[in-house]
Amino acid sequence: MSNIKPLVAIHCLVYNHESYLRDCFEGFVMQQTKFPFVAIVHDDASTDNSAAIIREYEEKYPDIIKPIYETENQYSKRDGSLTHIMNVAIDATGAKYVAMCEGDDYWTDRLKLQKQVDFMESHLEYGLVCSSAQQYIQRTQSFRCIIGKRGDEIFENMFLGYSDLVAPSVLMRKDLYSKCLDILQPLMSLNLLFDTAIWYWFALYSKIFFMDEPMVVYRVLENSACHSTNPKTLLS
Repeated sequence: MSNIKPLVAIHCLVYNHESYLRDCFEGFVMQQTKFPFVAIVHDDASTDNSAAIIREYEEKYPDIIKPIYETENQYSKRDGSLTHIMNVAIDATGAKYVAMCEGDDYWTDRLKLQKQVDFMESHLEYGLVCSSAQQYIQRTQSFRCIIGKRGDEIFENMFLGYSDLVAPSVLMRKDLYSKCLDILQPLMSLNLLFDTAIWYWFALYSKIFFMDEPMVVYRVLENSACHSTNPKTLLS
């Protein structure tokens, strides 16, 4: 196992993503970068074969796939446990940047990480960079549209009631992300769109840059945490 400190740590949450995980992991391992990176993959006590697929990729790509296997579901606690576990694991890597991609989404651009890191390294005033994304509707098994089109107007778009920003397209500075989580931690016990709160924080206290090219696929599932038909389970 390599002891080289990664520049990027990928934040990857998994729960019953058996049908989608290989797409997700292939998007990670295909990345062409000039720097090392790791994927912190948290399996939240899945009841399908997700853990077996994670172990398969852990064995094949031990320098990239760094798993956490739970025996008790952390997300359902709604007490910040999941966020804390992931942040401690990412802190331990020493990574400068955090990228996001849950187990049901995936990356399509082999240079996604390299392009975003290159931008951040030369634009220190930005805390977060994202890209447009292809939206995939699982129910119809079809691509619906490209999300994102307005460059640096993301902050204004949020207040207009929509967002051009989806989690799998994001790369953030780790130090700012940690500060953000310290402030937003109390929200984890509430039924709120937590990812959206993170985007608001970065828009208020830093700058967000939008790359107008689709680098990722954002999968819409009918009963995921972000798109549940039960409002009591809706969380992002």
